[in-house]
Amino acid sequence: MGRGITRRDFLNGVAVGIGGALLNRELRAEPLLAAGFVGDFAPEKAPDYYPPAKLGMRGNHDGTFTYAHMLRDGVDWKNLGADANTGETYDLVVVGGGISGLAAAYFFRKQTGPAARILILDNHDDFGGHAKRNEFTAGGRTVLSYGGTQSIESPGNYSAVAAGVLKDIGIEVRRFYKDYNRTLYDQLGTGCFFDKETFGRDVMLAGMNVTPWPEFLRRAPLSDEAKTDIARVYAEKTDYLKGFSREEKIAKLSKISYAEYLTKYCKMTPQALPFFQAMPHDLFGVGSDAVSAMACYENPDDYESFTYAGFAGLGLEPLAKAEPYIFHFPDGNASVARLLVRALIPGAVPGSTMEDVVTARADYGKLDASDGPLRIRLNSTVVHVAQAQGAGSAPAVEIAYERGGKLQTVRGVKCVLACYNVMIPYICPDLPAKQKEALSYLVKTPLVYTHVALRSWEAFEKLGIRQVVAPGGYHTHTALDFPVSIGDYAFPSTPKEPAVLFMLRTPCKPGLPMRDQYRAGRRELMDTPFATFEHNIRDQLGKMLGEGGFDPARDIEGITVNRWAHGYAYTPNSLFDPDWREDEKPWVVGRRPFGNIAIANSDAGANAYTNEAIDQAFRAVQELRSS
Repeated sequence: MGRGITRRDFLNGVAVGIGGALLNRELRAEPLLAAGFVGDFAPEKAPDYYPPAKLGMRGNHDGTFTYAHMLRDGVDWKNLGADANTGETYDLVVVGGGISGLAAAYFFRKQTGPAARILILDNHDDFGGHAKRNEFTAGGRTVLSYGGTQSIESPGNYSAVAAGVLKDIGIEVRRFYKDYNRTLYDQLGTGCFFDKETFGRDVMLAGMNVTPWPEFLRRAPLSDEAKTDIARVYAEKTDYLKGFSREEKIAKLSKISYAEYLTKYCKMTPQALPFFQAMPHDLFGVGSDAVSAMACYENPDDYESFTYAGFAGLGLEPLAKAEPYIFHFPDGNASVARLLVRALIPGAVPGSTMEDVVTARADYGKLDASDGPLRIRLNSTVVHVAQAQGAGSAPAVEIAYERGGKLQTVRGVKCVLACYNVMIPYICPDLPAKQKEALSYLVKTPLVYTHVALRSWEAFEKLGIRQVVAPGGYHTHTALDFPVSIGDYAFPSTPKEPAVLFMLRTPCKPGLPMRDQYRAGRRELMDTPFATFEHNIRDQLGKMLGEGGFDPARDIEGITVNRWAHGYAYTPNSLFDPDWREDEKPWVVGRRPFGNIAIANSDAGANAYTNEAIDQAFRAVQELRSS
């Protein structure tokens, strides 16, 4: 499959992982405070510190989970090292520098004034949480993509609070109707790749969804019975739940998996199920065995790469017309995070508009400046949060964190936990048992957003495709990136120009309940080295695109694997979860304030979207203001 990828700028990432072996835990805090930062570990101050340009394993990269896993495995936080009190006190300490954490800081400062002292702590080497930026150099130019959160989805449904934040930081969502090129791929369709390991032969078929199904499936490595059934269920408009009222149909579809609906009610041969298995992966992180038929009906594919068969004749309420999936910066919602940082720390992200933020180079050395009222401290894993007594017996919160192998503490009058909610019971063990149990229920979806920089996208043009679904593939969806040009950034709009591919992998384990599938998938992700990903990426792209002249050794110029062992927020699943009352929902129980500690993050709303992250941040700050 050819040469490996040249990896750039891994020095800082290595420092995060081995810092504990290099730094002296007995260093005193006083002279270090005088230097303007706590501890002598400050990779962000280096002139070449620039995480967006790193290749290889990103997302939950090495160094982000070391101490969290130690807590999970029963290590007492006090045994992580000698406590070095920084002497720092803040009005607010935010744990988690994703969009929810940044929004919490934004709301708190807006309500209390610009002089409020705020510290944001994050365990990653970059801010933004899942809203990370991926930069590549390909074909002699910079091409951008997103490491996680893709888009401002359905902004018309945003709350007044969330929409107000977008407006305040300079985002005009209407302009995406101009910036997003909705015709670039008009002549390119969807391909389907059947892999040898799953289907017996490697076969690539173009024309999915537009070629009549019998003709499209003619060369597919499926049994004749499977081909006939797939074509039949797509073509006919049969009421497979005849005799049920509309309400009864909804109830039935909510309690059976899509796989069961196809086989038991549509009378499809089980031999056809592998073709449908991965369809729900992108949105739900599990396959058709673990997603209800109703959820599939209600959630069509955003990429329009497939449609769910079997619903046309049921007479269900037509779905409301959704806003187009075009509200997308070239680096996804990393630009939302960057605009929030610009608002919080002027100068850290140069510029003043939503156009210039796309090409601005963030200055990470300004994030944790000692003379700033608001500071963002990266590479810092919080290991303990507890109520404490402040000056004059006023309530306070004490926060301990590991940075560069050194245990340090700060105090805040108030604290927002905007981190993964499932981690909160480990770092805040004083919470009530019922609340910790509820938080532990919220198992996040593991997933991988892989991005591959290509010399050109001519192979796609030759094959007549813009995206490929691969029902049994290592990555189940591959697509040319969203064609957005904004400000000085011009999307590579001709096939001879470089491009970035998006590839999706969700390491689920069919047959298990959803949360168990997530746990098993997370273990797999954490055990898979980058070399395995790279091998599978090159192998799969070579097989899928080979007929279009694609050569992995020649055409691949960079690979970034955004590994999110804790990805999407937990969303309730009608196949496995009870019908809770509102006050019984685990995310509602889990987000209850605890003294001067409030809980944010999209996990707290059981909804993996940017507007939810912002809304939950607003709620958390309001709770602190009233406490």
